[in-house]
Amino acid sequence: MKDSKAELTGGKILDAALALFREQGFDDTTMRGIAERAGVATGAAYYYYPSKDAIVMDFYQRACEEMQEKLALALESISDLEEGLRELIAVKLAHFGPTREVLRTLLRNGADPKHPLSPFSAETKRIRDLDISWFQHVVNQARVRVPRDLTRRLPQMLWFFQMGIILFWVTDDSPHQQRTKKLLPLACRVAAALVRLSTLPLMRPLRKPVLELIEIVVGE
Repeated sequence: MKDSKAELTGGKILDAALALFREQGFDDTTMRGIAERAGVATGAAYYYYPSKDAIVMDFYQRACEEMQEKLALALESISDLEEGLRELIAVKLAHFGPTREVLRTLLRNGADPKHPLSPFSAETKRIRDLDISWFQHVVNQARVRVPRDLTRRLPQMLWFFQMGIILFWVTDDSPHQQRTKKLLPLACRVAAALVRLSTLPLMRPLRKPVLELIEIVVGE
């Protein structure tokens, strides 16, 4: 019973924080304001979450955990690279749909790879690695032929591709994000075509600088 009560209180604080992030922005929201919205003492809010960063990190981790079953079901019978990429990203967009405005308020933090809440930070590495593993799964399921020099980096490159789509979606002000709905299938078609083309001998000179770019971006 105690654990259930604690979980309920933690959930109320998280929901209150997300609502205020959406309404006021991340920077202008205070822990005191979150506590007031949740109907708990400020000290209680700090007991569950020592900072706003901790709240957002919990939001990320919960979303990651909740999406695992959705991703497994969506990708279960897909053996085409284009379709797999499209479904994988579509699951993310659908899951984050209700909290899209929250993600928008966090864009400033996401742009700085040194910020703990950035999808590129050391603090979010576990979530990022799990996400990248789904791209490896899609590649494996599609049994797509990949050049040896590209094999290790391809899932990571596809993850970067996904981040571009998500950034576009978060900032898409068209009605019901219609531009993103048109972009997603076309972008996945192009990405899958580029992967197939990468096996051609004439693409070898291009693969090398692309791989070097990836290594620079990830700091290797």
